[in-house]
Amino acid sequence: MSPASRSDAGQAGRGSACGGVLSGDLGWALGMVFRSYVTAANGAFADLPGGPRGYQVLAAATRGEPGSQLELAQHLGIDRTVMTYLLDDLERAGLIERRPDPADRRARRIVATAAGRDLLDVLDRRLRAAEQDVLAGLAGDDDRRAFRALLRQVATHASAADPVHSACDIAQQVSPSGT
Repeated sequence: MSPASRSDAGQAGRGSACGGVLSGDLGWALGMVFRSYVTAANGAFADLPGGPRGYQVLAAATRGEPGSQLELAQHLGIDRTVMTYLLDDLERAGLIERRPDPADRRARRIVATAAGRDLLDVLDRRLRAAEQDVLAGLAGDDDRRAFRALLRQVATHASAADPVHSACDIAQQVSPSGT
């Protein structure tokens, strides 16, 4: 190996937490990106009740989909009880309202308040900045767009192939008694 090759190999080793040992391992790479994203997202939503989950609820409430509390919990894979506490916190903060569903008086629709919509704009900017930090290892905007497109394609395929559709389904699969 030439001195230049050894230098290049050394640089690659120093840039990798495992010195390149796991550089070809998909699980390691996905885990590193995921941990980086979770850390960045938690930072972006640190002052929001419920953190990233609160953001998801606020975003869905702003866009009006899915509308009912139960549908929203199922859509986000959040236990109904946990969803109730999360909605209580967001409502106390003045970010969402629960309104009677005109089609079903027993159901409540989750709607963002004006303050919630304004905060969502701020949170969206924070999230975009956090995502840029996570994707900073890519050369430029074209690479970032290509990565997002490929990741979306893989995620869509994985989601379609996944028989589990909610966190409750996962818990039932893990627990032999289903409790």
